[in-house]
Amino acid sequence: MDKSLFKYKGFKIVMVALMILSIIQGFSIIMQAIYLAGSLSDLFAGHSFQEVRGQLLGFLIMIAVRYLITAVKSRIAYLFAAKTGTAYREAVIEKLFQLGSGFLSQMGSGQTVTLMMEGIAKFRRYLELFIPKFSSMAVIPLMIGIYMLFVDLKSAIVLGVTFVILICFMILLGWAAQKNADAKWESYEKLSNHFVDSLRGIETLRYLGISRRHEKQIAFVSENYRKSTMSTLRVAFLSSFALDFFTMLGVATIAVFLGVQLIDGTMMLYPALLSLILAPEFFLPVREIGTDFHASLDGQEAGKALQEVLDIPVSHETSSTIKEWSTDSELILNGVVIKGEEERERLRIDKKIELSGVSNIGVIGASGSGKSTFVSLLGGFLEAQAGDIQVNKQDISSLAQTAWREQVTFIPQHPYIFNLSLRENIRFYRPTATEAEVIEAAERAGLNDLIDSLEFGLDAFVGESGRQMSGGQEQRVALARAYIEERPVMLLDEPTAHLDIETESELKETMLPLFENKLVVLATHRLHWMNEMDWVIVLDKGQVVEQGLPHELFAKKGTYYQLVQAQLGA
Repeated sequence: MDKSLFKYKGFKIVMVALMILSIIQGFSIIMQAIYLAGSLSDLFAGHSFQEVRGQLLGFLIMIAVRYLITAVKSRIAYLFAAKTGTAYREAVIEKLFQLGSGFLSQMGSGQTVTLMMEGIAKFRRYLELFIPKFSSMAVIPLMIGIYMLFVDLKSAIVLGVTFVILICFMILLGWAAQKNADAKWESYEKLSNHFVDSLRGIETLRYLGISRRHEKQIAFVSENYRKSTMSTLRVAFLSSFALDFFTMLGVATIAVFLGVQLIDGTMMLYPALLSLILAPEFFLPVREIGTDFHASLDGQEAGKALQEVLDIPVSHETSSTIKEWSTDSELILNGVVIKGEEERERLRIDKKIELSGVSNIGVIGASGSGKSTFVSLLGGFLEAQAGDIQVNKQDISSLAQTAWREQVTFIPQHPYIFNLSLRENIRFYRPTATEAEVIEAAERAGLNDLIDSLEFGLDAFVGESGRQMSGGQEQRVALARAYIEERPVMLLDEPTAHLDIETESELKETMLPLFENKLVVLATHRLHWMNEMDWVIVLDKGQVVEQGLPHELFAKKGTYYQLVQAQLGA
């Protein structure tokens, strides 16, 4: 049994209960065989049906007890699996929030969705199948084997030897199956990520005229998954063959021994029938757990993947005393380094950066210069591997803390619109917002025209299953959320990068009033925003190369000047 099962809350209590039920079930199986063998031997000896009626009634009662206990065990396992699956889903979601968007981008959205949806379902199925079958395998063969020692020693020895051989083969096949299952799960994760990435980029691929070429990559990934699946199935079929072969071999050997002894007259019919009836029951729990082992192997792998996410250490403080941001507050970054995959530097801040009070900070640079990484650092979505971070003269190791995140509003390039009504989308992050606050936020965000065009107004469903929205409308919903949240720090990661100039100009008029009385950090490559900024930070190839007032940076004729000239077409 997998030792990691003992980590699950309530597992020991469930196993004790299942073991007790399995003991009762084992007793009912033995009694069932005793009643059946006794009634058959009595009928063969010439007794009337009336005389064996009591034994047949006992046989039927034992069958009822046996399958009633099976149903109870299945119900206990189902409830435990449902409770554990729900707890795991909540724990993993909470952990993913703690780890931030950096980890999610590294893990892949396809893999994440697959793990949270199908992975949890498979994990629950694994618990439902494995736990009751394991309790039966641990108890019932032992009870039958001990009883058989007193019925027929030779049969008991044959059962014991066959059982040991069967277990050895199952261990060997289990190792092979585990190896194949690991490869299959890894291939499945790659397929999930590749599928989601393909869906997201299909328009770009078609625009570039290379969608046909991409078919080969999809076929290659799919073929790898097919091969790993077939390899796992081959091991599963081989395992099933081994189970059936050794089980039949054991029962057949016992039948031969019993037949010879009956012919020789060295054994009575009753113990022979009893041994023959109990022999298949001895192997049944092993066969069941062997069959379900392969059926639930994906669930076991999913459980390991979920546990791996939960075991990832979160280095930031769990309890912080970061005070609420005010006009006197100050955030200092010095020597901060953020690394990505293969320890490559994504951002290095050699020059000290000071963000203070109520001000508008512009972060500019070419594509890939590190703007999004910088904003993610400030939002607590990424953790620095080196450097010093100070908030209100308090040294902290990371901004990835609840106390800081609760003060931050983050508006990404593509805000997510949930499959809810427009009203629920606006107050998603503050469900307690009043109707008046929702209407005011919608008006300030410039959503009145959209609301008037909808048949049901604020009650109209939007998102994937409802009314589709343009990029500008999505940004206005994000602004309305920000109005309702009223948090003192606002981070914007290229919110207008995908909009045309006219839409951006209209949206800008709506956004600027939202910047009042806040610390605003706006990452963009459209430099007309710099006219509204109090301070500008210039990034190039993941490093801070300049910072200062916009007009001073322009006068220096450095990187900022070159970016301005490039946009002006000079």
